[in-house]
Amino acid sequence: MPMQARDIEDLIRESFPDATITITDLAGDGNHYAAEVIDESFRGKNRVQQQRAVYAALKGRMDGSNGDLHALALTTRSPE
Repeated sequence: MPMQARDIEDLIRESFPDATITITDLAGDGNHYAAEVIDESFRGKNRVQQQRAVYAALKGRMDGSNGDLHALALTTRSPE
């Protein structure tokens, strides 16, 4: 069952409560999303570290072919 944008945001928000989070359904199919996560905790971390932290927040929802979330284009950064 595809995930809803709100479900993705809620999972990310659990780990990043003060982040600015934007979720976009890229294909309109509930399977291909883009997420932008802007959070102070990313300051001083490289992109791989930032993105690993967000993927960890998804709690396995993208794991393998049985994951609820098929594709997520992820953009992360600290606030300007």
